[in-house]
Amino acid sequence: MCITDNEIYMKIDRLKNNIKEYYDKESEFRNSKQDKPEWKIREREKFLNLLKQEKKETLLELGAGAGYDSLFFMNNGLKVTAIDISASMVKNCREKSIEAYETDFYQLSSLGRKFDSVWALNTLLHVPKPDLPHVLKEINQVLKINGLFYMGLYGGDDTEKEIVKAEISDVPRYFVFHSGKFLEAQLKDFFNIINFETVKINRENDNEEFIFHSITMEKKPL
Repeated sequence: MCITDNEIYMKIDRLKNNIKEYYDKESEFRNSKQDKPEWKIREREKFLNLLKQEKKETLLELGAGAGYDSLFFMNNGLKVTAIDISASMVKNCREKSIEAYETDFYQLSSLGRKFDSVWALNTLLHVPKPDLPHVLKEINQVLKINGLFYMGLYGGDDTEKEIVKAEISDVPRYFVFHSGKFLEAQLKDFFNIINFETVKINRENDNEEFIFHSITMEKKPL
């Protein structure tokens, strides 16, 4: 039995709507939670140091949430634009004087401008594997020549699943996990990889170890 294009689009819309609904409900909690684990702070500092070294001035954050990473980069001299699929999260960003827009990863070119850098920490794990090339192309197209892209996300085996966090919402969120091999194969078509590290980390409030991919890249001309 073949799956039609219409059925594929309906699935993508459902996944997007679920993500939007969940993060709308979690926005107040996220906004109240300013502390970050040390490993996330280190990732942020490393990318900032590279941006300063390369004299980059503008940054686009993908899936900005409550806006604390955007605020960090703003406070360190960058002109920041943020996007999020959740209207409530965008409101949180704007209350911090961050230029923020309600949109998703599939429509970055609609912003109508280019950036020196893009930051995406644990947000692209909501993109289904078949959609990843389209999203990576969108990121490539909104970067200036020699633009830098940081992508960090949980990894491991190539799997996908929906997760319910019942204390927030009964709406399931879609997560996809990539092996390093899969990611390298996808990324090389759009970016020159500067640094690719796979490390084990402990998530906050969780004693279980997780695989985390930390990838810094430069735009490749298409």
